[in-house]
Amino acid sequence: MREIEGYRVPDVCKLVGISYRQLDYWARTELVTPSVRDAGGSGTQRLYSFQDLVVLRVIKKLLDTGVSLQRIRKAVDYLHGHLKAEPSGVTLMSDGNRIYAAQSPEEIVDLLQKGQGVFAIALDRVWDDLIKQLPKGRVPAHLSLAGAGGT
Repeated sequence: MREIEGYRVPDVCKLVGISYRQLDYWARTELVTPSVRDAGGSGTQRLYSFQDLVVLRVIKKLLDTGVSLQRIRKAVDYLHGHLKAEPSGVTLMSDGNRIYAAQSPEEIVDLLQKGQGVFAIALDRVWDDLIKQLPKGRVPAHLSLAGAGGT
């Protein structure tokens, strides 16, 4: 059976845009441990998976936007749980204080509150739905169904 290949530390640092010291600190503090092979003493190298690279890049982007490492630590578990396969439709958002995962326009999860759901209301959908529900003669003249996704 073929051993899973991984990315070595110099490559990881270059690909993610972080220093060796950052990567080493994150591994030692178990923020992100290499999932292919951890360092096992003198002479062994850490090997990171592609999913590890994605998590590391997200961490770097969150740090660059001002999110504290302490808050990022709370969100990393979510990332690991959602990167088993290619993530589709998941967008992370932050206001610098909280970190949210939007899995759909209707579902946003606050990653710092143990995954508590946050509701979202798409105002354009409310607008469109109301226009469509109004009786034909009751749509105000200044409102157009054409601009609201109708016919």
